[in-house]
Amino acid sequence: MKYLVIIHKSKYGYDIHTPALPGCHSQGATEKEALENIQDAILTYLEMEKDELKGAKVREVEVAFA
Repeated sequence: MKYLVIIHKSKYGYDIHTPALPGCHSQGATEKEALENIQDAILTYLEMEKDELKGAKVREVEVAFA
């Protein structure tokens, strides 16, 4: 599965987050390191979500935008 990530360069290195996964972010000294770190963060995020959803009802709702 592929996820869009947003990378920001700062004076400390690179910050990276995944908009589709709220709170899923990481960093690295280099862009390459940040990309490697976000892969681990995404896998951890998905594993935690899987555990939280056990036994839960999941529904989709439609919202009208005016």
